[in-house]
Amino acid sequence: MRALPAVAREPRVSTATILLLAASCGLIVANIYYAQPLIGPIAASLGLAPHAAGPIVTMTQIGYAAGLVLVVPLGDLVENRKIVIICVALSAIAVGSAALASSSAAFLASAFAIGLGGTAVQMRYGALIRSMGRLAAATPILRLRAFYQSCLFAAFSLFWTTAPLLLAGPDYGMTQRGMALFGLAGVSGAVAAPIAGRLADRGYARPATGAAVLIAALAFFLTMIPPQGSTLALALLVGAAVALDFGVQANVVLGLRAIFALAPEARGRLNGIYIATFFVAGALGSAVGAWAYAEGGWTLASRIGLALPLIALARFIFRLATGRGKLPLPPR
Repeated sequence: MRALPAVAREPRVSTATILLLAASCGLIVANIYYAQPLIGPIAASLGLAPHAAGPIVTMTQIGYAAGLVLVVPLGDLVENRKIVIICVALSAIAVGSAALASSSAAFLASAFAIGLGGTAVQMRYGALIRSMGRLAAATPILRLRAFYQSCLFAAFSLFWTTAPLLLAGPDYGMTQRGMALFGLAGVSGAVAAPIAGRLADRGYARPATGAAVLIAALAFFLTMIPPQGSTLALALLVGAAVALDFGVQANVVLGLRAIFALAPEARGRLNGIYIATFFVAGALGSAVGAWAYAEGGWTLASRIGLALPLIALARFIFRLATGRGKLPLPPR
């Protein structure tokens, strides 16, 4: 009697390994955001004026965007483990350099390296990078989702660049510890990611997108109601931080799900184009936010922040009105 061929089994990943990977990803990506609630004290220690504090956050985001364009596409070409090891090593060196930096130039260079996260250049690499432009031109869903998220992430970066300056100012006089707690409260909006994923899986990607954009707009609107410095204003500012993070996190997941369904063999490049686009917008949002706060305080900064998701909402409504709002479902 002939023996049946052995059935190959998928390698089982232990719970401990999953937790380790999740914690590692969280800690590494958090390097991009650590400076946001501390932008005021960092600017003061480096001798930067308030209107010039934007690059503290912007340089990290620019470095991250560069890494997304130059490094992430390698996932379609090179075994991912090698890329991860190099990125982690460079991140560790860059964070150490930022901690030891004694001048603004040294800190900003380290901030760029923190965002970049490391790279490794390979044989077909040039062709791979050139293909990203063709991929973006031929993928309207990618461009649309990148536009939505660019508007939201620019608003998000503007908020987290200017809100710490507001909290540390005369209206609130908050300490670094208080600002850290404020930042921690905002992180709770991350619960949006699994919620958005489940809604998309059930076919509600379109209304979920509209809701995410609307929530981001409402976050800024709430902060305009009471005069700054009151208990109500502080409560609404905390609520805005949570709501804004919720909307941004939900929309980025909806966008990733839409683009990953397009071409599995090009996921590295699709992911690179998508995230790099909105991180460039985020860097611009940080820079504009710092300028706006220096020129017109929270009033001007919050108005610009509100305008950004409203632009995305206008395009979303236009697509609905013209019958082009429905995104194709991924293949089953």
